[in-house]
Amino acid sequence: MFTIGKLAGLTGVSNDTLRYYEQEDLIRPADKSPAGYRLYDQESARRIHFIKHAQACGFTLAEIRELLMLRGLDQACCGDVRTRAIEKKLQIEQKIRAMRAMSRALDHLIEDCADETKPVKECAIIAALERANLSAPIQSP
Repeated sequence: MFTIGKLAGLTGVSNDTLRYYEQEDLIRPADKSPAGYRLYDQESARRIHFIKHAQACGFTLAEIRELLMLRGLDQACCGDVRTRAIEKKLQIEQKIRAMRAMSRALDHLIEDCADETKPVKECAIIAALERANLSAPIQSP
């Protein structure tokens, strides 16, 4: 059994992160010490490693919670997990396309602003951003 500090050291996450994971129902203490300290077992360490690997693949904590729930369901199958992985990959690919479009837009702005000695009020980047705001209506959240 591990205290929260030992579990944090073992898994490479902070005590606060472990408390947050517990609050989010991603991990649970296995027991309490006679002094009332939460104690975690090897399963908690395994779950934290699972969480960290899933985060590295782009899954959110809500999505990770779903994966963990699926793992505990007898009627769930690999296809259920695969579907979620495919959905995540499509989301990531969409973000990559959006980021590439932003990068291209910045390339054009940077290219248009070759004279670094001009005053800011004559900056081509500022002017282009102001024109862009005029051509598209601002949407409130």
